[in-house]
Amino acid sequence: MTHQPWLFSARMDLLAFGGSFLLAMLFVAMGAATGRLGDPMPLGVWLVLVVGVDVAHVHATWLRTYLDPREVRAHPWRYLLVPVGAYLLGVGVHRFGALPFWRVLAYLAVFHFIRQQAGWVALYQREEARSSDWDRRLDSAAIYAATLWPLAWWHAHLPRPFSWFMAGDFAGRLPVWCVDLLFPLYAGLLLAYGLRQLWLAVRERTFRAGKSLVILTTALSWHLGIVIFQSDWAFTAFNVLPHGIPYAVLVWQRSAREGAATGPAAALVKAGPALFAVLLLGIAFGEEWLWDLGIWHDHPALFGEGWTLGATAQMWLVPLLALPQAVHYLLDGFIWRRPARP
Repeated sequence: MTHQPWLFSARMDLLAFGGSFLLAMLFVAMGAATGRLGDPMPLGVWLVLVVGVDVAHVHATWLRTYLDPREVRAHPWRYLLVPVGAYLLGVGVHRFGALPFWRVLAYLAVFHFIRQQAGWVALYQREEARSSDWDRRLDSAAIYAATLWPLAWWHAHLPRPFSWFMAGDFAGRLPVWCVDLLFPLYAGLLLAYGLRQLWLAVRERTFRAGKSLVILTTALSWHLGIVIFQSDWAFTAFNVLPHGIPYAVLVWQRSAREGAATGPAAALVKAGPALFAVLLLGIAFGEEWLWDLGIWHDHPALFGEGWTLGATAQMWLVPLLALPQAVHYLLDGFIWRRPARP
């Protein structure tokens, strides 16, 4: 068998991608076993999935960007204009109402989630010793099929018992026949990828385990979370765990390489991953506390009764609270394009 490319190491890759998917399965199994999978998520599950993973992983981006003076000096305009532009655009959209704002943010998030999975595949391809153009095209076709067809299916079966951010944030409704017509292409691309990997393993003794694990877990997560289960609990588990955990691992691993981080980022790396995780959890909890007090009022027992804000106050506050998410979505399209620093 030829050299096996890994992003981190065999153990870390399997834990990050395979382990996060198995953890999502465990959460879904727990909901099914208690008979509450179709109910709103219990507070404890919400704290783990939404606060502990989904919100927390957003703030992991800062270790690779704003906390690293060398990175900021290399791209000063990027790190100034992205947050300022995102906030002003958010305020401008929110002037037309909360739903248009969340609709724009939802589709930006969807784009980010899809591109992250394609990005994992691209990172694996960069580590491969040799790979044909045909294989690279098949890799890309498989990962986009794994994400885009379930998303199209979702749009053909609106409304669902779950949403990305809020009810109605996905616009329009695709014809069901159109999605059904595309299913053979979706299944065929995934089958072609699987058969190709089997052929390479048997005939050329080449098997890309890490890349195949990403494509497999992506296909399962998106299909199970969107198409199979009628549950916000299941969708959230399959959506955020295989997305957020590998991302936080990537940020930490790349920043922890000798000489890769400077300034506060280097100090955090030196302090160790436990402190980094605690810091992320603390920031995430603080952010959700502000969201609940000012906007959602979903967990008064945990956060308090909150404030009653008018439309104008919300127009300025909501884009500000959403700014970490928006900046994370936008910056993530830049920071992994170039080769990692040694």
